[in-house]
Formats: sequence, C-alpha cells, structure tokens
Amino acid sequence: MTTPDSTPAAPAAPRSVGVIGGGRMGAGIAQSFATAGSRVTLVESSPQAAAAALERVATGLRRAAERGSVSDAAEVLARVRTAASIAELPRGAELVVEAVPEDPALKAEVLAAAERAMGEDAVLATNTSSLPVTELAAALKHPARFLGMHFFNPVPASELVELVTGPRTAPETTAAARAWTHALGKTDVVVRDSPGFASSRLGVLLGLEAIRMVEEGVAAPADIDHAMTLGYKHPMGPLRLTDLVGLDVRLAIAEHLHTTLGERFAPPALLREKVARGELGRKTGRGFYDWTS
Repeated sequence: MTTPDSTPAAPAAPRSVGVIGGGRMGAGIAQSFATAGSRVTLVESSPQAAAAALERVATGLRRAAERGSVSDAAEVLARVRTAASIAELPRGAELVVEAVPEDPALKAEVLAAAERAMGEDAVLATNTSSLPVTELAAALKHPARFLGMHFFNPVPASELVELVTGPRTAPETTAAARAWTHALGKTDVVVRDSPGFASSRLGVLLGLEAIRMVEEGVAAPADIDHAMTLGYKHPMGPLRLTDLVGLDVRLAIAEHLHTTLGERFAPPALLREKVARGELGRKTGRGFYDWTS
C-alpha cells in the first residue's frame, strides 16, 4: 500500500529471459535485459553462431562502458549464457523474445517450439517490425500470452519499444510487457495489430519517398537527410536510417506493406537495384552512403 509521501516501486526486469536469435537485434535485446539485471539465455543455431552472438553482446557492453552507461561490463556479460537449442531455455523464464529473420514461417516455427519448451509459464514475444502478430499467434496454443515487442536498432540506445497486441492478447500480458519495457529504461507505445503497426508504416513511407527523390535527382542523400534532421528535428535522416536498418530489410517490409496497403508502399526501382547489387547499407559497407571508413 502506498501513502501520499511514498514513491511507487520502480518496475523490475524479469528474472530470467530467453532470446532466440543472436543477430544485431537479438544481441541488443539480450544486452538490454542483462544490463537491467535479468539472466539471459541467448539461443543460436550452432556453437559458432552462439559465440558470434555472445561477442556482439560483449562488444556492445564495451561500448556502453566507454560511454559510461554501464559500470561493469564483465558483470553484465556474466548474466548472459548461450544455448544451442530452444529446448534448453530455462523453464523459469518469464519472457521469451523471438528475434529471428523476418520470415513468417520461420518465426511461427520458432514461436511454437518456444511454447512447447515453456508451456504456459512464459510470455512469448516476437520482435517483428511488420509481420502480422495475429497470424503468428495462430501457431500457438496459448495466444493470450503472446504479443509483439518491436525493439529499435540499436536496441541498447533506442528509447522506444512498440508493443503490438493481437485480438487474443490478454491485458495481463500487455501490462507485464509494459512494466518490463519501463524496467529497461525505455518507453512503450501500444498499438493494435495492423499492417506495419505505427512505426514501420510511417517510417517506411518516409524512407521510400526519400529514395524516390534520390531516384528522380531531386537532391543528394545527405541533403535530403539534412532537410529532415535540421528542418524537422528528426534525430536521423530517412536515408541514413535505411542504411542502418539494411536496404534488404526495408525492401522486405515495403513489399509486405505494398501487398497489404496498396501502391503507396510500392518499392522504388532504385531500392531493388541496390539490393540486387548487394548494397545493403552499413553491414555491407555501402548503401546510400559509403561506410567503408
């Protein structure tokens, strides 16, 4: 019970968290929960992939320590362990976040396997940026304990988590996800499951129009980005953000939204050409900018 002079207790991070997929997003999610005090089991498909995922977490923690946002990187890293299969997730985990590539069949398969491993003991979340949560829930026996937790790249530094609720997501599941988001020091927005949710729908539309402007010779990428950062106070321009997200990822989301929402999300030819050439952004060294240096 609280009194007028008492301060409500800060929300606590889950004691134990599972993260399936140790790429850039999964490693960032693992790092964020471990920093908040959770014990994290990071599942990857092979010992080599698991070692690479753990190194991503370690690198992120070293950078956080250099910025002063983590006091003891080694102590935080000690809270992260890797596993070679979903069956090795600890039964006591309160939350399992799926962070595998944006393939609906793969995500459904992974989520169903996680539910078999955890039973009704854990909340399941998908870190999709655009795939329908309702369709993914169809693979589950207990959809009331499932929702979308859309983290943003880079996860440790981003302040936002978009929580996506399906028609069968229980209010208690949403409340738990909101509390855990706050425990990470992040802010949540809750949206109803719909194509592109809120963030991808708006962000992709802006990014596609910026690409069309480059395609039409309206302005150079840096000038388009400066127009948005200086004129509209966006923290990052849409083309630089596209490079960080990955042009292949942005194309896949645009194709999905084009199918579900219509022609305004049609991917520009320039985006398709760059992806075909392997110019995927920062991860390949070139996109709309040169990242090789």
